[in-house]
Amino acid sequence: MSIRVAANTVEAVLDQYHADLDPLYARSEVRAIVCAVFFAGLRWEAADVMLNRTASLSESELLKVYLPLKRLRTGEPLQYVLGQVEFRGLTLVVDPRVLIPRPETEELVDLIVRQRVKAPGRIIDIGTGSGCIALALKKAFPGARVTGIDLSADALDVARANGERNALDVEWVQADALTLDLPAAIGDPTAGGTILVSNPPYVPRSEEQELAPNVRAHEPHLALFVDDADPLLFARTIGTKAVQAMRTGDSLWLEGHYLHTLPTLGLMRSLGLPHVHMTRDLSGQPRFIHAVK
Repeated sequence: MSIRVAANTVEAVLDQYHADLDPLYARSEVRAIVCAVFFAGLRWEAADVMLNRTASLSESELLKVYLPLKRLRTGEPLQYVLGQVEFRGLTLVVDPRVLIPRPETEELVDLIVRQRVKAPGRIIDIGTGSGCIALALKKAFPGARVTGIDLSADALDVARANGERNALDVEWVQADALTLDLPAAIGDPTAGGTILVSNPPYVPRSEEQELAPNVRAHEPHLALFVDDADPLLFARTIGTKAVQAMRTGDSLWLEGHYLHTLPTLGLMRSLGLPHVHMTRDLSGQPRFIHAVK
C-alpha cells in the first residue's frame, strides 16, 4: 500500500524538484539545489530540509520555494536564481550582468594571498565583473587602496552593490582594458608596492557550443569570449601596459585558458618581465601566470 504525500509538504516539494530537474542535474545535485532554495527563501538549514520532510508549508512558503523551480527548468544557473554566491567568505550578488565567480578564480585569490609576504599598498583588478577579486583582496589586505575596473557599467553596478553589502571600500572605474591608461590608474608609488590582477575574457569564440547551455544562454558573452584570431589579446595588452607601469617588486597575476596559459608564459617573458611563473589549477590544468618586475 503506497502512502500519498500531501501536496504542501517538504517531501512533495522534493519530489517535484526531482521530477522537473532530474533531466538537468544528478539527484545529489537536485537535493543540494532544494536545500539552497529553502535556505535562501525560508532560512532553513540543509539539515532542516532533510529532517522535516513531512512538515507542512504555508501557501506563502510554497510560493517562495516553487518560484525558483520555474526559472531552473529553463536552465538558468542556480546562482542567478538565488541572486547570490559565496566567494572566499563573502556573499556576493550575481545576476546576468556579471559572470558567476568560478572556483578557479578563488584559487587565484588564494595564490595571491598566500604568496604575498608583504601587504601591498595598491591593487588594481582589471575586468572586475562582480568585484569578487577586488573585494576578496580588499578583505585580505584592508590597508591597500583597491580599484576594480570594468568596461561594463552594468557590471560595475553589481560590483558597487557587493562592496556596500560587504562593507568593503573599493574604488570602481569604468574603462576598457584594451585602452586603459594603467600608469594613471596606479598613481603614485605606495609602500608595499602594487598588485595588478586580471581574469579577462579568454574563452575562444569557437568553443561557444562546447560550453554548458546554461552558461552559453545566460552569462554575459562580453566577459567570456575572445576572438580565435587573437586569443592572447587581453593577456598581451595587459602585459604590455604592465611592463610600462610596474615598478621593481610589483606583480602581475593573470587567469587564462588552459590551452593558452603556456603561450602566455612565453609572451610575458618576451615582454621583458624577468620573473614569470605558471601555476596549475586544482584540476591539474595550466591556469595562472604570476610575473614580478
